[in-house]
Amino acid sequence: MNPIVAIVAPGNMGAAIAKRLSEHGVKVLTTLEGRSGASKARADSAGMEAVAPERLTEAEFLLSILPPGSALSFAERMAPALRDAQRKPVFVDCNAVSPATVERISAVIGATGAPFIDASIIGFPPVAGRASPHIYACGEHAVRLTTLSAHGLDIRVLEGPVGAASALKMCYAGINKGVAAIATAMILAATRAGAAPALRQELSESLPDLLDSLNRQIPDMLPKAYRWVAEMQEIAAFAGDDATAADIFTAFSKLYDRVSHDYASEKHESAALTQFFANGAASRAP
Repeated sequence: MNPIVAIVAPGNMGAAIAKRLSEHGVKVLTTLEGRSGASKARADSAGMEAVAPERLTEAEFLLSILPPGSALSFAERMAPALRDAQRKPVFVDCNAVSPATVERISAVIGATGAPFIDASIIGFPPVAGRASPHIYACGEHAVRLTTLSAHGLDIRVLEGPVGAASALKMCYAGINKGVAAIATAMILAATRAGAAPALRQELSESLPDLLDSLNRQIPDMLPKAYRWVAEMQEIAAFAGDDATAADIFTAFSKLYDRVSHDYASEKHESAALTQFFANGAASRAP
């Protein structure tokens, strides 16, 4: 019998994973309390069934896929329902949070008697014709998540206790999104100095692979920069005693916060970033 999976919330990643599971015969539950019309549309498109939050405990697995700043509060909101549930789902935290934060989430869930898995998602939301992102899982119950490998997901079990998957995510995101932050800052500086066309040309000649990667990543980042604010803060906390590294990622958090506010209002910097890559695409057109 196929498992029932609950996914909160139906954002871009959550809904895409839900759709992949639905396509492989899995019933996927979600809750739409406090969610936007866009979330409802994504849930409908993914074949998710909207239920009251307490009914999420009917699932075999409950996947938390949220902006990092909401991860702990969601676990706290679910704790009473998990505590009361006779058959408890496996709670899988898939959020971009530090090992210290995931340990706090694990403690909240552990107190309810529900099994807990620390997981991290690395890659783009799955779409038709594209492989699943890599989903790394660790902790005592991690092997149970491999059930979903038969339903379209790429589950990889890590050796190590709760925190290992989150540490991997922090390191990968620190490199990936850190490079995007550096590029964002320098493209904006070049724009202010009138050097953007020359910078774009030089990148196209001397670092074409990097330019191609940024061409995909930075325009895609703009509408979701708000999600990366807390993620950079989590990476800063993960840096721990390395004060210099912590300062770098704290600064990246401030940069993404500025970009997110600009994107939601004047769009001055967002337009400059979009134009930088649009001009590059135009210059490469036949």
